[in-house]
Amino acid sequence: MALINTQIKPFTANAFKDGELIEVSSEDIQGKWAVFVFYPADFTFVCPTELGDIADKYEELQSRGVEVFSVSTDTHFTHAAWHEASETIGKIKFAMIGDPTGTITRNFDCMRENMGLADRATFVVDPDGIIQAMEITAEGIGRDADDLVRKVKAAQYVASHPGEVCPAKWKEGEATLAPSLDLVGKI
Repeated sequence: MALINTQIKPFTANAFKDGELIEVSSEDIQGKWAVFVFYPADFTFVCPTELGDIADKYEELQSRGVEVFSVSTDTHFTHAAWHEASETIGKIKFAMIGDPTGTITRNFDCMRENMGLADRATFVVDPDGIIQAMEITAEGIGRDADDLVRKVKAAQYVASHPGEVCPAKWKEGEATLAPSLDLVGKI
């Protein structure tokens, strides 16, 4: 999984967003920050808790110029049905991409081939389409949208401040580091 600092592969897919069936593509994110949230399946257990958590942070992410796409190997029709059936999923305003062929999931190298399902994986992509951060957890381990927002903020900070890096647990407004020989062995 050597995907950090690599370009995402082109894609076109059907999605459900805001009560509509739409088409989305990699061209839609050119020049924008994006987050891709892969999850195993609709109508499951951990997945709605994660997607609901991200839905609660969607407005904050959008205010930072970030678009969010959730992706599973379900169809966009299944996403629409889940959106109607679940109060938690009903909060979602971002595009829910259907990837029944697994093309996008394989492009991000997070397909469980023996099951035909996506891993629980998150990717932060910069405006040039380059993957800047990723997280993959085991089936039963849910992700945290607060930490995702923190990673997005750090990636955006580093992108706009060449020569600076964000240390562990960095929060917006805290001190960063400027790597140099002076810091070697002193942190």
